[in-house]
Amino acid sequence: MHNKNEKKERIFHCPVEATLSVIGGKYKPIILYDLIGKTLRFSELRRLIPQATQKMLTQQIRQLEADGLVHREVYPVVPPKTEYSLTPYGETLIPILTVMCDWGNAHFGDLIVADETNYFKGH
Repeated sequence: MHNKNEKKERIFHCPVEATLSVIGGKYKPIILYDLIGKTLRFSELRRLIPQATQKMLTQQIRQLEADGLVHREVYPVVPPKTEYSLTPYGETLIPILTVMCDWGNAHFGDLIVADETNYFKGH
């Protein structure tokens, strides 16, 4: 729906609205951030985002894939193996995601619990 090739479908009233139309979603920015420089399987994303239900995480990943931000690679093995990574278009969001992480650390750092499933603090 928001694929970069389909930008003309919609008119936005400001650039922030346009950006949020792509990355807005309860877990989309977190998924994108987790994929910076990495290729992850669905189970790894679930571990990194434990508050997301399987259904919600699946929906958000599918939307990111439809928008051209995330690449899904399915390997024909048993059991099936599926990996997710950022596309070059998705990588254009890295500066935004990094600034969001820095802002969260600066303003809520004392509330962020860093453990094996949450590496944002000090990242």
